[in-house]
Formats: sequence, C-alpha cells, structure tokens
Amino acid sequence: MKKYFILSFVLLTVVSCSIIKKDVKTAQIPAFTLNNEIDSMNYALGMNVGHGFSNDLKTLPGGNIDKELIIKGFSESFRGDSTIISLENAQSYFQNYINKAQAVEKELKKAEGEKFLAENAQKEGVHITESGLQYIIQKEGNGKKPKATDKVKVHYTGTTIDGNVFDSSVQRGEPVEFPLNNVIAGWTEGVQLMNIGSKYKFFIPYNLAYGEQGIPQANIPPFAPLIFEVELLEIDSE
Repeated sequence: MKKYFILSFVLLTVVSCSIIKKDVKTAQIPAFTLNNEIDSMNYALGMNVGHGFSNDLKTLPGGNIDKELIIKGFSESFRGDSTIISLENAQSYFQNYINKAQAVEKELKKAEGEKFLAENAQKEGVHITESGLQYIIQKEGNGKKPKATDKVKVHYTGTTIDGNVFDSSVQRGEPVEFPLNNVIAGWTEGVQLMNIGSKYKFFIPYNLAYGEQGIPQANIPPFAPLIFEVELLEIDSE
C-alpha cells in the first residue's frame, strides 16, 4: 500500500508549467472557470495527482477497480468527513487484498512458465540438462569451451516467453564481457556448453534465472522463464 500512497504524494510536488499554461487557455467547464494563476495551479495539482494515481491503479493486482468508490473514499477522507471505515481498517483491508491478489498472480505466472517449458521440451531440437535448462544449438563453433571461472565475451538477446525484449547487446551494437560465474545460474551452466563461435538459444527456468521475485524494473515478472539467444565470441582464461 505504501507504494501507491507515496507515489501519489510525490506527484503533489510536481506541477508542470506547460500543463498550467494549456489549462488557462482550454479549461472551460460550465459554471466553472480558472480566473487566475492560483486557480490554474490548484486545478493542475489535482490533474497531476489524478493522472499519477490513475497510472498507479493500472499496476494494482487483480484489476478490481471501482473508480466511484475510490473517489468517494478519497473525497471524504480529504475533506475530513466521516468515513464508512476507519483509516486503520482501510489500511488493513487494502494490504490484505494486495497480499492475496499478488499470491494468486504469482501462482498463475508460475503455472504459465511451467506449461511453456513443458511444451517447449517436446519440440524438435530442444536439449534438456539435469537442472532443467533447455537449449537449441543454432550454430556450432569449433573453438574451446569456457569454464565457470573464465571471462567471456558474448552477444545476446533476452526475452520473456511473451516475446518482450528486456535486454539485448545486439540492439545496443556492442558485445558484453563478464565473468561466467557472476551471472544467473542458467547462463553459467549454459555458456559452458558452447564452443567459441557457437550460437545457442536457451530456455531458462525461473529458478535458474531471477527466481520468485523477478526484476519488475526490468520488466521481468516473478517466476518468469527467460529466453536468451547467445553467441560466444571470445574466452579470457586469465
């Protein structure tokens, strides 16, 4: 719950001058006008809070949104009027809802990922290791294979199972170097299977990737299997 309240209060401090100027010229509501800069500032403040909170609601798990009830609760609390439930109970209701909805969403994501990997495992050309890592050999090189303690240079593209590209050295146009034992377990295991010059496609279960939490800021959901196309360019064993 803190996330939603904090974001809304942060927006209280941000008022765009460009929005204010636009509103002075265009905001004409029957029986309501903006008469001066103070009026415009207050109206713009409300717009910013409303816009920001509306965006926050899009991330609310479960999607059970009733805007009329939200507006009623907000306006009564904001004015200091009597409310149907206490603030303490409101916080408890909200947090309990969030916890239950997130648990349901996580289970759905986990089941979705497991179904994808089970179906993918049946496809032609897919190899599976003991850990559950799946891979397809797109191109086989003839150089040496790296050890976990080696530094490697690679080109790669990472996607979620719905095709969302969350990271790509190919798109950036610059390969990446890193110690092979300093990345997710699926990479550490998978790249050791490759010869220099090889290109593999890996299907990495969530427990070999970013786990139950994922990385929301990188658009990697909880329990997300990840798909990586990786080309091994160089190995530095020093």
